[in-house]
Amino acid sequence: MSVPVDPKVLSSLQATAYHEAGHAVVALALGRAVQRVSILPGHAWLGRCEFQKGRVRPSEDWLEREILISLAGAAAEARHTGAYAWDGAIADLRTVRRLAVQRASERQAERLERRLLAKVEHLLDQAGHWQAVELIAVELLRCETISGRAVRHLFDQGNRQADASVQP
Repeated sequence: MSVPVDPKVLSSLQATAYHEAGHAVVALALGRAVQRVSILPGHAWLGRCEFQKGRVRPSEDWLEREILISLAGAAAEARHTGAYAWDGAIADLRTVRRLAVQRASERQAERLERRLLAKVEHLLDQAGHWQAVELIAVELLRCETISGRAVRHLFDQGNRQADASVQP
């Protein structure tokens, strides 16, 4: 006999799954390897996307890449729920601000953040990337934690499915 799940809890878990899947997909799209992704809550988080140490494809702009990855969770969650939940992404926002002020003044940092948020939304709008977010989110809801290898497989699968749907 299955135990009924409170709809608010399920909704929160789904939002967390999309949030963490967003981080993972944008990281992979930008050449950053993922170690594991989880929606198991910890002391200071509802979920985590962990990256492999020392496994980063060279990037022209590492700072921009890290900001995009940090913004991707909130952007994917917002695309799924229809609204940004900035209160739940406070740690990500702190990271974004810390990195943005390394590049620009406080006022310019806000403009940089808005521009990069639009860029990450564009990345997630790509059919293969969004398909990968959905596949990873479903797997997170099923397993709670998935390996980087499984995340990479689902990322590739989402992109293949999107490519196949475009082919005549």
